[in-house]
Amino acid sequence: MSAEATPLPPPANRAAAKVPNRLSRTFCRTHIHSHSAELKPSEPTRGPGRVCFFCCFCFFCSVRSSASFCTNMIFDKLKKLDIVFDSPEVDCPPVFSSGDVVSGRVVLDLSGESRVDSLKLHAEGFAKVHWTESRSAGSSTAYTQNYSDEVEYLNRREVLLQADNGEITVLPAGRHEFPFSFQLPEETLVTSFEGKHGSIRYWVKVKLHRPWTTVKKIKKEFTVIEPIDINTPALLAPQAGTKDKMARAWYRNFGQVSVTAKIDRKGYTPGEVIPVFAEFDNSTSRSIVPKAYITQTQTFIARGTMKQKRSVVATLCGDIVGARCRETWHGRAIKIPPVGPSILQCRIIKVEYMLKVCVDVPGTSKLCLELPLVIGTIPLHPFGSRTSSVSSQYSVNLEWLRMAIPEQPEPPPDYSSVVTEEEAEQRNNAVTPQPAEDLSGILERPLMAFVQEFRFRPPPVYSEIDPNPQPFNMRPRCMTC
Repeated sequence: MSAEATPLPPPANRAAAKVPNRLSRTFCRTHIHSHSAELKPSEPTRGPGRVCFFCCFCFFCSVRSSASFCTNMIFDKLKKLDIVFDSPEVDCPPVFSSGDVVSGRVVLDLSGESRVDSLKLHAEGFAKVHWTESRSAGSSTAYTQNYSDEVEYLNRREVLLQADNGEITVLPAGRHEFPFSFQLPEETLVTSFEGKHGSIRYWVKVKLHRPWTTVKKIKKEFTVIEPIDINTPALLAPQAGTKDKMARAWYRNFGQVSVTAKIDRKGYTPGEVIPVFAEFDNSTSRSIVPKAYITQTQTFIARGTMKQKRSVVATLCGDIVGARCRETWHGRAIKIPPVGPSILQCRIIKVEYMLKVCVDVPGTSKLCLELPLVIGTIPLHPFGSRTSSVSSQYSVNLEWLRMAIPEQPEPPPDYSSVVTEEEAEQRNNAVTPQPAEDLSGILERPLMAFVQEFRFRPPPVYSEIDPNPQPFNMRPRCMTC
């Protein structure tokens, strides 16, 4: 600061000249040039040629000097702090599911030598809902009720950089990378979601602690998609239904309208086409318009209260059905747009889909038939439903058995080609009955001796036709006959 002080010009009017000398304004040249118009005059504690009072205790100067110190000493040294996830594709962000390993690196780019206390990582995942409702407590009293809830799915902490014994780590200028890796929980997670009254988010947050400065934070979200395989018996089952209604208007009946619809299965994936088989029977005296919709219903739950948001994601409009006529859809196609999968496992957020086959009847409410849908992530197997691990193993075992066992067993060799007549006669003589007094010796013979006696016996007769068949009326019947 300049030590030279310059007095201001004398007051222009006589009233200002009567102001005591102790209130005369004396500023240094620097203060007059910078922000003398922003500050009120104050009595200087030092005369001309001394340090200006404002420059010693001015708030603007102190803030400006502190900001200049922080900028020059700290913030200029941190050029970049970023989180980069490992991804198999360069331009495509990674997508994870339960049990996957999330890996990446924290990039720290410094323009100069910097002192660091610690670098910490925190991975979190939450499902949160929140909305407000206005309620009245009387004729002139109203209040706002808040509803909120949350469910935690992920909480992992990791220290990437921290010196022992609480010492400071000095990092040189340049680029520094700190790898990280953690595994998502094995139990089923919930697919990432963004809705009107709630969301399901997963993110990684990094905090950089340095001495004499605020904590530098950065946060980056990642996507979790739980696989839904539609190749299951429950999702491969066809869906069908029938609904009818008596059309009325002003206590007048126009007749009955009925809708019958069917789809091949319950589970589909985005981009697939749903063939709709339907029949519309119009017994009224008015024309009707059949339509089909794919609707999405978002349900948010908090404190026992439910909030829903419905939207139409696809529409199919049919031809007009005249009075007392019938219309049939033989697989009319409605395409599923790129929407998120169904969310059925979360306690506070649910996303459900429905196929609605409706009929617009003029002058009365529409008739709608609802068929549930599940939007999955694993498309239909080209050969039909996938078998389970047990059934797959069973089928493999059956194939092995078919290869190991011939379809028709080969007949055994001729008895005469194996045993000569002399050996057969010797064996027959050996097994002749013994006298009664020698029975004790026979009982004491080893078991192998009895087994050897049957080695040269002729085998049973092999024939495709039973030589002694039972009468038909005596054959046992199976339980299914």
